[in-house]
Amino acid sequence: MNLNDYDDDDSGTILRVAIADDHKLLADAVSSMLGGDEGFETSCCYDLESLLKLLGRDKFDIVLLDLRMPGMSGLDSVAQVVRAARDGHVVLFTGQVDRHVLDKAIELGVRGLIAKTMPLRSLGSIIELICSGQIFVPVGADFPGSMTDVENKHGLTDKELYVLRRAANGMTNKEIARDMGATEVIVKMHMRAICKKLGARNRAHAAIISRERSLL
Repeated sequence: MNLNDYDDDDSGTILRVAIADDHKLLADAVSSMLGGDEGFETSCCYDLESLLKLLGRDKFDIVLLDLRMPGMSGLDSVAQVVRAARDGHVVLFTGQVDRHVLDKAIELGVRGLIAKTMPLRSLGSIIELICSGQIFVPVGADFPGSMTDVENKHGLTDKELYVLRRAANGMTNKEIARDMGATEVIVKMHMRAICKKLGARNRAHAAIISRERSLL
């Protein structure tokens, strides 16, 4: 399944992406990867001052913002970038971030987090998802105590078991997403994977199978 399945944007739309990161090799790699897709147009800058000048000149759909590049001073700088981006979607683009900082950033208008450890091939779909109006916050290993994505002996990952247990207890996708700090789209993706792995017709059937196999 592809995240594009949930994207309602016109397939002919060009999304303009500003990549703000002082790691030039990474920024240029992201720019090159996205630039190879006709659906994206990219610009790179490597410090806060350059980013603000860029946003003052041009309008971007997405701003990938590194929290630790030169000129950044925490949430105050994040708020400054959100204002400068106007209608654009600002997304934290980082290796690690404290969950409290992320929550505060979202309150300021940030549209989520894209981890630098995420495979580059997934980036385009996630950007399109955010542009469709979703806030993207993965359950990632960079958060202390977070779940891993390693499959157990039943073929389910920790994240999938987390979703399955809560679905079996009657929680809705919206409630599970809030509990995980993720989006409903991510929960739906996990549920589809769970049903496929268990051979279940739907979430209720998956709950029955998981109890029969003592997964819960």
